[in-house]
Amino acid sequence: MLDKYTQPDFTRSALLTIDLQNDFAGPKACLTMSGCQPVLNQVNLLVSAFRKRGLPMVHVVRIYLPDGSNVDLCRRKALEEGARIVLPRTTGAELVREIRPSTGLDFNGLQEGKLQQFSSNEFAVYKPRWGAFYKTALEDFLRDRGVNTLIITGAFFQRCVLATIFEASERDFRIVAVRDGIVGMYEQGAAELEDIGVTVLNAVDFLDALSGSVS
Repeated sequence: MLDKYTQPDFTRSALLTIDLQNDFAGPKACLTMSGCQPVLNQVNLLVSAFRKRGLPMVHVVRIYLPDGSNVDLCRRKALEEGARIVLPRTTGAELVREIRPSTGLDFNGLQEGKLQQFSSNEFAVYKPRWGAFYKTALEDFLRDRGVNTLIITGAFFQRCVLATIFEASERDFRIVAVRDGIVGMYEQGAAELEDIGVTVLNAVDFLDALSGSVS
């Protein structure tokens, strides 16, 4: 149940997109994963709304070195054996078409821990593991801009999205999980999020709430 501590504050919100890169959520990647394209369509609406209103948004991305040295242990063997997943300077590592800014990712700068700026309100950050806050500058970036509410979208719910939600909760951010903006979201998962004070909304309902809060 929402209260004064968990109620979203849309005037101080930031949109996070998690791992919406071609190798994870693009057309070829989605051949074996149902539900990607409808999610991308909804996230496109959210990204467009944040761009229009000048509200902050951060695209959180993975970048894997070919030798697997910066990859989670569970995936390192696959990279060592030649898997080509979100490698630097490849199309597969770029953001999907539906949310892509006008310029591509700066892989060198991102891997050095720098936030890449696309416009006055749009950025990207590289995360080395599941959660968006682990060994990144994301928390300081958000605090510096007075953000207290995170609107979370991306792929996939059971892994990087859920890890990011728990990390955000541990840092006392108010959280909105966009039900139809997250690949792999399911009803029991949504109910469990609500149990820890996360607001779960469909994209259209979130956009209505945003419009009523931010001109």
